[in-house]
Amino acid sequence: MNEPHSKRIAIIGGGITGLAAAFRLNELQPSWKVTLLEAQDRLGGILGTHHQDGFLIEQSADNFLAGPNMPYAEAVCRRAGFADQLLETDKRYRKALVLSGGKLYPVPDGFQLMTPSKAWPILTSGLLSPAGKLRLLRERWIPPRTDDADESLASFALRRLGREAYEKLVQPLISGIYTADPEQLSMQAALPQFVQMERKFGSLTKAATSGSKQAQTKAADSGARYSQFLGPKLGMQSLIDHLAKTIAFERCLTNSPVSALRRQETTDAANGGSWRIATSQVQDSFDGVILTTSAHAASKLLQPVKSSVAESLAAVTHASSTVVVLAFPTSAFPEPLQSFGCVIPASERRQILAISFTSMKFPGRAPDGWHMLRIFLGGALQPELAKLSDEESVHIATQEARQILQLQGEPQVLKVVRWADTMPQYHVGHPNRMATLQQKLAELPGLEIAGNAFAGVGIPQCVKSGEDAAERLIQTLTGLG
Repeated sequence: MNEPHSKRIAIIGGGITGLAAAFRLNELQPSWKVTLLEAQDRLGGILGTHHQDGFLIEQSADNFLAGPNMPYAEAVCRRAGFADQLLETDKRYRKALVLSGGKLYPVPDGFQLMTPSKAWPILTSGLLSPAGKLRLLRERWIPPRTDDADESLASFALRRLGREAYEKLVQPLISGIYTADPEQLSMQAALPQFVQMERKFGSLTKAATSGSKQAQTKAADSGARYSQFLGPKLGMQSLIDHLAKTIAFERCLTNSPVSALRRQETTDAANGGSWRIATSQVQDSFDGVILTTSAHAASKLLQPVKSSVAESLAAVTHASSTVVVLAFPTSAFPEPLQSFGCVIPASERRQILAISFTSMKFPGRAPDGWHMLRIFLGGALQPELAKLSDEESVHIATQEARQILQLQGEPQVLKVVRWADTMPQYHVGHPNRMATLQQKLAELPGLEIAGNAFAGVGIPQCVKSGEDAAERLIQTLTGLG
């Protein structure tokens, strides 16, 4: 894919998506000159690490999924020479808890987001009633849908697993990932593997217990695969910093919000035009542009360029959340922690979504004698809680953690992190809307869009989105598309 004439590329947005796009451009077209423009004073976007009093505090994701079906983040770490900095999660505590009736129960062994692959752990679990257990185990005999229409998580899970399993297992586990309204969350956008399992095998249970090794691997790769989660030894910021140092930028500018983006027609038939970008530091033209900002920020930049694309991006709604990071001495816990955290079903009517026992996942996250908890508020179902003051958020987080975990004493408040309108909501019909958006983008050669608003909110999906955008841009600008 070598091109004899160097191209000038601008990447707008310096989060993990933008860095992945830049890294891929470097790999495939090392002679091309890449400028990265980031509005904030640091790279990383929502990813970031803070060190305080011996605690390593992640402001958003603290790990990412690897493995054969989601290799993208691990692969870029390996290619960038960062693989030796990755840690596996602690094998001793690879499980999650669910709150039900004020008590914490382990997620039954073999239940992975929506797949009941083992009967005995379900039958012996105290989480579900006898009727709920029987309904869940009857999943293999529920007829599959015969049409290809998208459906919501709530509709799919209720239809296949029954109300009790949906309310006590599926909703809290998946809301912990997407902070979404399950009545609106698109199965085809957020959890397409389960749709495919139903279509191919007729049931999720049959897919998980099929004699096909490939089917079993696929099912096992669809849930809480704690053995396949990795985290940087020194935190996510260390990964961001390493990528930034590895990439050969022409320019990498922070504090450079883009104020204007416009297309200027040229006689260059190969790229169909060039792109003019303005910031406080840059007034320049580029052969190609990759937009990796939020959907709303991209919409504002593209409104003068192509209003239909801008409107499609603006239509992607987002949820807000607050993360309260607390530290308690180990003596405050009546029993030793033995898991990675707990999720809170909406049916429990609590004021938090989940508690992550962060210091149980990887070593070096908290000083000896302390546990660090990250407590999540807000989301699509309780948007008002994301608007509370820091003081109110800390009060709620502290009270909920005390009640749920039966803690004693006062915590050390480490940090309150706010994420306003940052989690895209994949409402039913999202894949079709994104396909239409890509068709509209084809009318703007030399422009690509990537990020978490399109095909996955996790770090691996964002890496893949950035890499795919870089490869599409190369195809366009080299005439190979």
